[in-house]
Amino acid sequence: MSKWFTLMVVMVGLTACASQPDYREAKRGGYGYSESKLSDSQYRIHFKARGSDKSRAMDYAMLRAAEVTLENGYDWFVVTDRETLVDKETVQSSPQVGFSQRYTQVRECGLVTCRTTSYPSTQFSTGIFVGGSEKSEIESILSIETGKGTRPDGGSSFDARDVQENLAPLVEEE
Repeated sequence: MSKWFTLMVVMVGLTACASQPDYREAKRGGYGYSESKLSDSQYRIHFKARGSDKSRAMDYAMLRAAEVTLENGYDWFVVTDRETLVDKETVQSSPQVGFSQRYTQVRECGLVTCRTTSYPSTQFSTGIFVGGSEKSEIESILSIETGKGTRPDGGSSFDARDVQENLAPLVEEE
């Protein structure tokens, strides 16, 4: 019974991890968004996720920038610096050979006594791993300056309400 219980606990844990949304607050440097206040009107936004989808990571960083702007009573933000980091790791496994030795016990009984004899049983196992796995992680970092009133002209200034309205449906689709 304890094996089944343990298996169920592990399966529930794995399901909980797999079902976490991409867009969430990062806990202890994990996946999700975080921000730091640089001055009264300047912030640095981080969004970190599994995978290598640069546009989705940037969209989530922009969405968080819009939320931070609005939460702090501002109307617009200007992206003063942006950076996207992709960290990829390819894991290749080499052919493996295994060896194990077991003992088989045989019990022979006569009329008066029984005799137990152990016989060694050797097992060899080999395996070839074809392919590999690629683990990657992406982080988008934005430095923003926020403001009120008339938004500055330029390609790097954004109306926070428009950004939030246009990018929020991405979170609902998860």
